[in-house]
Amino acid sequence: MTASDKAFTGSIPQIYDQLMVPLIFEPYAQDLARRTAARQPRDVLETAAGTGVVTRALQAQLPPDVRITTTDLNEPMLMQAKTHLTDEKRITWQQADALALPFAGASFDAVVCQFGVMFFPDRVKGYAEARRVLRPDGRFIFNVWDRIEENEIPHVVHETLQQVFADNPPQFFTRTPHGYFDAAQIEADLAAAGFTDIVIETVTHRSRAASPHVPAMAFCQGTPMRGEIDARGTPGLAATTQAVAEALARRFGDGPIEGRIQALVISAG
Repeated sequence: MTASDKAFTGSIPQIYDQLMVPLIFEPYAQDLARRTAARQPRDVLETAAGTGVVTRALQAQLPPDVRITTTDLNEPMLMQAKTHLTDEKRITWQQADALALPFAGASFDAVVCQFGVMFFPDRVKGYAEARRVLRPDGRFIFNVWDRIEENEIPHVVHETLQQVFADNPPQFFTRTPHGYFDAAQIEADLAAAGFTDIVIETVTHRSRAASPHVPAMAFCQGTPMRGEIDARGTPGLAATTQAVAEALARRFGDGPIEGRIQALVISAG
């Protein structure tokens, strides 16, 4: 992972929130919230919350007396998340590094993280921090994307970018979001952090968009991939986005499109 992989700045939080969240994140957010609610927690910590799709799912599924602390390393993403739940008093919003959490040990019944651990520069340290702030019977519940070949729309986007920038192809997708999918490695990292009860499941959903242009915009302009495209210059962001939209149309059609998305969902205690 590079430093730019964590650069959710400029207009990225808004595009991410408007396009990426309904495209690929919403069903997994509902899944994590259901798993968390089944634990009947009193205090829940969310790390790497992004624009708050899991926070919103937790708010809807947890009883009103459950306290939710929502954190993210990137203040712009957290500010975007807060716009959805401005009047929700039981949610505490706090900028925080998941590798150095500013909370006392044994403070939470559940720690939840949606598609965030792939961005941790030291995953064992991040896992150890989650374990530190969990109460003795608490659970760390999180997910990661499976290999990019199992995620049909992102795979087309990635392959198109390899062709557009053949001399210097961007590798953000395979390096980071889809770069940490080995269940054995995940289990080993969790064990190294002190977790002993580890359950890993493969969960598949469908990604749907009104047109090929929606995922083209989402992936090219609503993720840190935008920085890699901008850095390469010609043909530029707009032309690259259009090339991706055309490739998606060739694969899935010109109208509403859909494709398989697949992730690993992990629960550890």
